[in-house]
Amino acid sequence: MTTKGVTLWFTGLSGAGKSTLANLLAEELRRRGMNVEILDGDEVRTNLSKGLGFSKEDRDTNIKRIGYVCKLLSRNGVVAISAAISPYRAVRDFNREHIGNFVEIYVRCSIDALTRRDVKGLYKKALAGEIQNFTGVSDPYEPPLKPEITVDSERQSVQESLQSILEYLERHQWVPTHASVDERARR
Repeated sequence: MTTKGVTLWFTGLSGAGKSTLANLLAEELRRRGMNVEILDGDEVRTNLSKGLGFSKEDRDTNIKRIGYVCKLLSRNGVVAISAAISPYRAVRDFNREHIGNFVEIYVRCSIDALTRRDVKGLYKKALAGEIQNFTGVSDPYEPPLKPEITVDSERQSVQESLQSILEYLERHQWVPTHASVDERARR
C-alpha cells in the first residue's frame, strides 16, 4: 500500500454522474481511513475561479487551478478527487504530467441519456440554441483516449460504477482493500 496521495480525476459531460460517484467514493475511502478532499467543478467556480467565464482560455485556467490544488493535496498524502467536466484533453494531460500520481476516470454517458435525465432542462435548451457554450452540445468535449477507468453511467448502476472504480484502485494499491482495513481493526 502506498503512503503517497493520488489525484482521482473524474471527467465527463454535465449530469453524467461525476459528483455522485466522487462523493460516494470519498465516503468509502474515508471509511477505510484515508484523508480525502473533493474539488467539485461547481464549488471551485464559486470559490477558487470566481470571475472566470466559459471561453476555452477560462475553462483551461479553471482546470489548471483545480489541478494545482490536487497536486498540493496529493503530494501531502491526501486522495484529491476532482469532479469537473474538464472538457479539453490537453489540459487534463497537462495536469496528469504535473501532478504525477493521477488516475483519470471517464464517466461516459450519451447526450440522449443526459437529456432524458436532465431535470433542469439544460440540455434541451442547449440543443435548441438557447444556451451558448454548453459542453458537448455547442462547445466541444474531448473524451479521454486512454483513461485508467471508464464507467458508463447509462448502462451501469451507480453501485456498479463505484465497484469498478474501487476494484481498479485496490488492484493498483492506491487504496486499502476491505480485508486489510478489517484486519487492522481487529488488531
